[in-house]
Amino acid sequence: MPDKSVLKAKSALTHDTNHYVFSRPDGMQFEPGQAAELAIQKDGWKDAGRPFTFVSMPSDPDLEFVIKSYRDHDGVTEQLALLEPGAEVTIDGPFGAIEDQGQEQGPGVFLAAGAGITPFIPILKKRDLDGTLDGTTLIFSNKTAKDIILRGQWEAMQGLRTVFAVSDEKADGLHFGRVDKTLLAKEISSFDQKFYLCGPEGFVDAMRDTLKELGVKHGDIITEDGW
Repeated sequence: MPDKSVLKAKSALTHDTNHYVFSRPDGMQFEPGQAAELAIQKDGWKDAGRPFTFVSMPSDPDLEFVIKSYRDHDGVTEQLALLEPGAEVTIDGPFGAIEDQGQEQGPGVFLAAGAGITPFIPILKKRDLDGTLDGTTLIFSNKTAKDIILRGQWEAMQGLRTVFAVSDEKADGLHFGRVDKTLLAKEISSFDQKFYLCGPEGFVDAMRDTLKELGVKHGDIITEDGW
């Protein structure tokens, strides 16, 4: 059965993305990169659970999520954005296929688009805490600069190399355009390492195909569907 949880705090990260802190049910265990299904305990929404990735560490006392709200339709993410502290949800999990595969073949490259950054938040945070972040690359695609979730955090992490790409505007210090074969070939020195992909289906499919063209081995691409 899903566990009950209470919203303790909510704060804005970008114009459409919030950071949520929920109480942690007894016995709730997970690994960085895993997710759980949240269901708002409000009439009309109790059976409308959706999966979201934990961004807190397994040892943290509370459960944290970073969730982008899609306000062009009346869905779960929009309803979550309306919640106030004290609101109840149920949490069912954990589950998920994205987890840190280690660095035996190199530091690894993390490719994210939009809210697809969320599984990488706890993974990269743990590497940072463990002092194993050196040489890791994050390539993060968004529409505009204001859409970049936790940009300051990524730029402050010692040892993490960041490449931010925006498709809808030109901005200083950011790559203008989509992440494609040309950009990957320019920014990545070795394709004999692990590649982690998360984002909209079209982005993941395109990155997977492109990485194969660049010589990345089948088993070195880690995605939510496990391909």
